[in-house]
This record gives sequence, structure tokens and C-alpha cells, in this order.
Amino acid sequence: MFEATIFIELIIYVFTGAIVGFAAGLLGIGGGLLIVPVLSTAFIYFLDTPEIVHLAIGTSLATIVVTSFASARAHHKHGAVRWDAFKLLTVGVLAGAFIGGWSSQFVASSMLGKIFGVLEILIAINMLLNFKPSPHRQLPGLVGNTFAGSIIGGLSSLVGIGGGTLTTPYLVWNNISMHQAIATATAVSLPVAIAGTIGYLIAGIGATDLPAFATGYIYWPAFFGIVVASYFTAPIGAKWAHQLPVKVLKRGFGIFLIILAIKMLFFMD
Repeated sequence: MFEATIFIELIIYVFTGAIVGFAAGLLGIGGGLLIVPVLSTAFIYFLDTPEIVHLAIGTSLATIVVTSFASARAHHKHGAVRWDAFKLLTVGVLAGAFIGGWSSQFVASSMLGKIFGVLEILIAINMLLNFKPSPHRQLPGLVGNTFAGSIIGGLSSLVGIGGGTLTTPYLVWNNISMHQAIATATAVSLPVAIAGTIGYLIAGIGATDLPAFATGYIYWPAFFGIVVASYFTAPIGAKWAHQLPVKVLKRGFGIFLIILAIKMLFFMD
């Protein structure tokens, strides 16, 4: 019975990773919008700990390190990543993401779930409406981008998303094409995920009721199950981003996100 439970648990993680990797490459998202709700649900059944949402978010950020690297590399091969914009955002993103992850220890798990749910609904509405900020300006200098990056990194890290859903509209607003914005957002997700993972790891070191195979707020069985699949499917999604009707797919994905957000808002207490 125990072996069967472990097998089912790993299958869930691998399947989640395959879907998440493809969506990350295709839509320029880090994958946390899917990972956090799925892991929050799975952990209720498989883990005996009150730190469900913290573990889901910390593990999500750790997986995004791998997924965003694979996605960014694939987009780079298409010459779509604006590395100049990436460099301008990196300092702020790293600082904000670390602070966001580290400060999670002071937020109750149920509150984290609600913050995630609200943000996910806002992102879903944006996808459904296909809102595009008017590209009427150019990227600001280092100071302006550092400030923007700190906001993107802090909020993304706190709720366990890679930051692509926030970075993409910011770049489009600053007169960067949609394809380049999506590609650059996948690259920006990497420092968000690295700094946020470190923050969540440190925040959870002192927790006394974590499950076996967890380091801080990172649960390694889920991490390995997800990245094994997502590493291979993220480049496929990135390749198809240049061929499929991404606008239509985003609207369908937006509806799905609203369903997941409702679950996080009302069923995580």
C-alpha cells in the first residue's frame, strides 16, 4: 500500500511537470500558476504538515529554476531574448525575490493561499481580456528597472511564480515586442526563482513540523518529479510559441486559472 501511494504521488508530480514545462515555454510563464494549486492539493493527501502552501510555493520556485533555464535557452536559440532588458532588471529582481521568499515565514499558510488566489485571478482576467499596455515609452535606466524588478521579484517570489506574467506586460509597456517580451520574461524568471528558492529555504529551516525529504520549504520528491518532465517539455512549448495561436491558448488557460484560483481562495483553510 505504501509503495502504491508513493508511485501515485510521483506520477502526479511528473504529469504536472510535463504540463507546466510546456505552458512555461509556450506562454512565457514560470509555471507556478499551475504548480502551486496542484501541489497544495496533493500535499493535503500525501503529507502530514500544516505548512502545505509554504511547501507548495517553495517547491514551485525551485522547479522554476530548471524550467525557466530550459525555456530561456530555447528562446535564446530563436534570438528572441532581449538580454539588455534582462541585465537592467536583474539586480532588483534578485533583491526583491529573496526578500519575498524570506518574508514568507511571517505569513500564515492560509493567507499565502489567498494572496496567491487573488493574484491568479488578476492574471487570468488579463489573459482573458488579452490586455496589452500601450507601448508608448522606452525602457528606463538602471534605477527605474531596479525598482520595477524589485516589485516583480518580490511579489512573484512570495506566491511562487516565476515572474513572467508580470515581466511580460512591463516589457510590452516599454515598447518591446510581444515575442521578445515573452522570451525575455522566461529569462527573468531564472533569477526570480533562484533568489526566491534561497529565501524560502532559509525561511523554512527553523520549522519543526516539516515532512521527511524537505529542506526548508522545498519538498524534494515533488521537485525532482516535476523537473524531470518540465525540462524536456519547456523547449517544446518555446518552439511552438512561434507556431501556435498563443492568444487563443491564453484565453483558455485563463479560464483554467480562475478555477484553480477559486480553489486556493476557498478550500485551503
